[in-house]
Parts: sequence; C-alpha cells; structure tokens
Amino acid sequence: MEKQTYTIYKYRWIVLFFFSMIQLVMQMLWITFAPITSEAAEFYQVSAMQIGLLSMLFMIVYLFVSIPASWAIDTYGIRRGVGFGVILTGIFALTRGFASDSFTWVLISMIGIAIAQPFILNSITAMAARWFPLEERATAAGIATLAQFIGIMAGLAVTPLLTIEYGIPGMLKVYGVIALFFVVTYLVFVREKPPTPPAEVDTERVLVFEGLKHIFKQPNMIILLIIFFFGLGIFNAVTTWIEQMIAPRGFSIVQAGNLGALIMVGGIIGCLVIPPISDKKRKRKFFVILSTILTFPTLVGLTFATTYPLLLVSGFVFGFFFLSVGPIIFQYSAEICYPAPEATSQGLLMLAGQISGIIFIFGMDMFRSEDGAMTPFLIAMIVMTIVNILFATRLSESKMIEEGAVS
Repeated sequence: MEKQTYTIYKYRWIVLFFFSMIQLVMQMLWITFAPITSEAAEFYQVSAMQIGLLSMLFMIVYLFVSIPASWAIDTYGIRRGVGFGVILTGIFALTRGFASDSFTWVLISMIGIAIAQPFILNSITAMAARWFPLEERATAAGIATLAQFIGIMAGLAVTPLLTIEYGIPGMLKVYGVIALFFVVTYLVFVREKPPTPPAEVDTERVLVFEGLKHIFKQPNMIILLIIFFFGLGIFNAVTTWIEQMIAPRGFSIVQAGNLGALIMVGGIIGCLVIPPISDKKRKRKFFVILSTILTFPTLVGLTFATTYPLLLVSGFVFGFFFLSVGPIIFQYSAEICYPAPEATSQGLLMLAGQISGIIFIFGMDMFRSEDGAMTPFLIAMIVMTIVNILFATRLSESKMIEEGAVS
C-alpha cells in the first residue's frame, strides 16, 4: 500500500485570519454594554440588571444551543455549520444598530446574536484539526482565542469613547457595519478544508452523541469541566460587571473600560507566548496548573485594590495567565477525548462555563454589600480558584501530545 502523504498549506493562515476575525466580532458584540451599564440603563429607562441581562442572555441561550451547534459543526463543517452562525451574526448586528432607539429591538437582536454565538465559539478546535498539523493546533487555537480577547478589549475600551462621541444609537450602528464587513469576508475567504489533510485523519471518528458518552468516561475531562466551570464562570461574571465591580471603590467608567482592555491585552500577549510553548514542549498539564495557581493572587488584587496602578497590574497578570490557558485546555480536551469530535469536547467546556457564568452574575448582584460593592461574591470566587488548583494537580498529561500522535 502506498504511504499517505500530507501537505501543510500556507492558505491555512488566511483561513485562520478570517476565522479569527469573526471570533473577534462576536465577542465585541457580546460585551458592548458591560462598560456603559449605568449610561445604557439611563438611556433606555431600565434597571442596571436589565442591561446586564443583555450580556447574560448569551450564557442563557448557550445552554440550549451549544449541543445542536456542535452537532452542526461536526456534521456540516466550518463552511456551512459555522457559516450559519456567521450569517445570523450579520443580520442581528445590523438590526441592533439600526433599531437602536428601542430597548425591545436591542433585546431581540441580542437574542439573535446569542443564538449565533455557539456556532462560532465551539468551532476553534474543529478549524485547527482541518487545517493545521498536531504540533501547531494549540498555537492556532491560541490565535483564534487571542482574536476573541481583542474583540472583548475593543468592546470594553472603545464602547465608552464611541458612546461619548455618537451616543448609544450611533455606537451600535458602527458595530453593526463592522460586523457586516467581517461576515462577508468570512463567507468569501474561509474554505472547509484543504485539498489534502495536514496530518493523518482517522475516518472512524464517532458521532456527536456517541462522542458524549465517550467524553464522560474520561476522568481528565471531568476534571477539566470542573476547572472550566469555575474559571470561565469567574471570567464571564467579572467582565459583565466590571464597571459595577469597581465603581464603589471610586473608579470611573473610563477606568473600568481601561481595566477590561488591559485584562484582554494580558490575554493577547499570553496567547502569543503560552500556547506555542505548550506545543513546542509537548506539555498541557503544567500550563493548566500554572494558570490556576496564578489566578489566585491576581483575583485578590482585582477584589481589594484601591489604587488604580495596582488594579491595572492585577488585571494584566490575570489576563496573561488566566486567559492564555483557554486554547491549551481546548486542545488538551480534544486530545484526551479522541475520537470524540473536537467541537463536542470544546462545546461541553464552554457549556459548563456559561452555566456558571449565569450563576455567578446573579450571585455578584444578589450578594452586594450595603454600599453596593460586590466583594462578598468576589471572595467566594477566590475560594473557587483554590479548588481549581487542587483539581488541576490531579490531571494527567495528554498521551497524544507526549507521543506526537496525530488526530
């Protein structure tokens, strides 16, 4: 039998770029209202909690759409499966922008974008498996995740400035046009897969529901789900309430936006550094443990810092180690859950984080102190990071990456 040859195409970087841009747009649309919660509540004559709901909707909708979205990605691929979510994003980003005077239409549009979100977020490891060899997949996932952080950073930092300049309706129109542009470029440039695979592909991968049964038999995956439940829940809650979280300590909306942006900058730099090292060293467990350990002191800083420089330092280091481990965990889960489809394992991790995000967002609002501070629940989150450290030490290394096997 003639030995199969594999080709690594340069076009993979073009696919990755435009794939990453739609990840960026999605996160930008999600986080839009977080740094202007008070202003948006006043503009629409609703409560701060109702504005928080606009972001929290993404987590609620994710609970119902994640598994169907993973099935669509695994069945129809990144061109049609993900493309469905991309088109929805473009439609509802425009309706949000051009019906922005109405809170009802903004709410409907956010629901539409939230339905599209799982089709986009659950696809990172599937894209990497189609276009990249094993030794580049954590790097590719890191770049796509990096784009998400840039989108969040843009939403946090630019939204207050656009709101000051154009008002809330004008700001939403700008975001709608930006979203439409990147939706079109995705549909034009992203292809399903290269003419020949970049590595050996097992044609006997199990289907989504069979994959779910296999995944829940993996002890390491159960531990990852617990770590992601606490970790992503903390991140979702902190980014949703970032302005309300630090306002009682005397910080402004601009400072809140800058803090959120700096967290993302840390994550961006971390994604450029940490996942490539993980690929090169063929190590996953070490970086998961390192991230969980360093989350502890940085979250303490975000909770108690009363000076702006200390708050910014805490935010940057938090982002660098906490956010950059995400793509490593996604790739690690794909390796330990093989032959389950990549979108299924990634989708389950995201689902765990969305469930906890909803709980933590309500928790931060419900357990405010008398002066409005969210410190009580933030202390609970600090305890959760200690639990994550204990669970991370119980992981075992990915045999696939150690042995240099391919999937």
